[in-house]
Amino acid sequence: MNRSRLADQVYVSGLAARETVARLAGAISRPARTTRSLFGRAPPRLLIAPSDIRTADPTLADDIYAGYFAFAGKVVNAHGSVVFDAPAPSRAWAAALAGFGWLRHLRASGTPLARANARALVGDWIAARRRGGVDWEPGVVARRLVSWLSQSPLLLEDVDIADYRRFMKALGRHAAFLRDALAGELKGADRLVALVGLVEFALCAEGQAKQLRRATRDLSAELGRQILADGGHIGRDPQTALDLLLDFLPLRQAYVSRGQAAPPQLLNAIDRMLPLLRLFRLGDGSLALFNGMGATQPHQLAAVLAHDEARAAAMLDAPYSGYQRLEAGESCLVMDAGRPPPPAYSAQAHAGCLSFEFASEGCRLVVNCGSPPEAFADLRDAARSSAAHSTLVVDDTSSCRLAPLTARTKSVAGWIVAGPRRVSTTRSWDADHEGLWASHDGYAREFGLVHDRSLSLSRDGGLLRGEDRLSPADGRAMPSVPFAIRFHMHPTVGLESGANGAIHLVARNGARWLFRSSAPASIEESIYFAMVDRPRGCEQIVVAANTGEAPAVAWAFERVAEPSAEA
Repeated sequence: MNRSRLADQVYVSGLAARETVARLAGAISRPARTTRSLFGRAPPRLLIAPSDIRTADPTLADDIYAGYFAFAGKVVNAHGSVVFDAPAPSRAWAAALAGFGWLRHLRASGTPLARANARALVGDWIAARRRGGVDWEPGVVARRLVSWLSQSPLLLEDVDIADYRRFMKALGRHAAFLRDALAGELKGADRLVALVGLVEFALCAEGQAKQLRRATRDLSAELGRQILADGGHIGRDPQTALDLLLDFLPLRQAYVSRGQAAPPQLLNAIDRMLPLLRLFRLGDGSLALFNGMGATQPHQLAAVLAHDEARAAAMLDAPYSGYQRLEAGESCLVMDAGRPPPPAYSAQAHAGCLSFEFASEGCRLVVNCGSPPEAFADLRDAARSSAAHSTLVVDDTSSCRLAPLTARTKSVAGWIVAGPRRVSTTRSWDADHEGLWASHDGYAREFGLVHDRSLSLSRDGGLLRGEDRLSPADGRAMPSVPFAIRFHMHPTVGLESGANGAIHLVARNGARWLFRSSAPASIEESIYFAMVDRPRGCEQIVVAANTGEAPAVAWAFERVAEPSAEA
């Protein structure tokens, strides 16, 4: 066993041990009864209801009334029974059901029948007094609390005092549960969402001034830990940033509605996150596929950007989050130029360092494979590999290594435990081009190699030139190893081999592009994971070479009116 892999195993074991200690410490410090209410026999009134900016579809209210619940690519027909007692087809489906975000569809319907159905379903859940399982995972509890608060006008209009008290006590139990969870090992974006839930509860319910001060203080501290200086989330997943903004924006308004000053950390986070979200946005309105991002939900993105009062331009350089953007003409390119997130935040991160996505005239051309939908979670390890990204891959080896799933490392399985430590970027420009150079050392330990990638986009957006180079790390001798440069194509792009090694591309809008490289290129099958329903087949261009013969490969994508005669 080589030293780097042995060091990884020692590191993984250490991570697992620290996680176990943290869980034990949390269990000792938490009160035994995590479902106690925050108040006694006289529940307070709700003074406001936070807004829900997620798009609602009133037509879904009829499906829900008929007993059809469709979440995470799965549909369950309750057949007239209590849906919460139905077997869940997946964990993601169960989490979506128990999160109650679907109440917004019933509220949008605006009919007495939808209102009665919403109250009955929430009443069924409360009456069952469920314990444990997905229903009581902290992230699900936080989502349910936020959903119930935002939809409280639907649930409480004209209810009798007994139902009102029952609902308010359930809210109190949820808030108490989240406070206990925050005192334990809760991490990542779920911790932020739990704090949002606690703050919203304290803003909405009367007599919660002390709780509001405490929750606001804790939220401010957590924002400082998780939201980076350029607006990115520490986990580097664009979807996480989008999801958080869908919660942060209503929370900001809730402070205003109560005549309270929102904490500066929240306001600053929102102001930084919106321009960064635009960095990821490609010509077709979707977000680039990096580090856990799957299919973009257009209505979610539109809802967030509609609240961008400054209409800020897309950020081009996000050094803390590790992303770069080039724009010229009607073309844009986004590159992953960052190190892996800290291990505890890396469970969704990908080994895609120096990968890029390229779009022109509203059509995506070069993509990464993205993250599969929940129903295909078993494909996620493959989607996280370097080979699933448009970057250089040495000897079919990913630039990051993931902690394996074993009895000893279950708590840290899937975390990135080895990857690039030094990632450098330099931007350049002249009268004709926008340029970007980047480098990473993710292959230094195992192969003694550093990967450099340079990109140049012409001012009219019609020519993208690049060069990928492998060089010895730290003055070592150049090893002789195979490598491949992969360019995954969006499923709407057609490929055809031409003369002299050229490859023709035809975009969805009929635009033609020509790919050339200094080393032989071939067309191979690929898979596009980032679909709403199921992965779809696509194609990729693969340039294969060997460091002993050609340590550097130049390539280019050029827009052409028609396939050139020489090609």
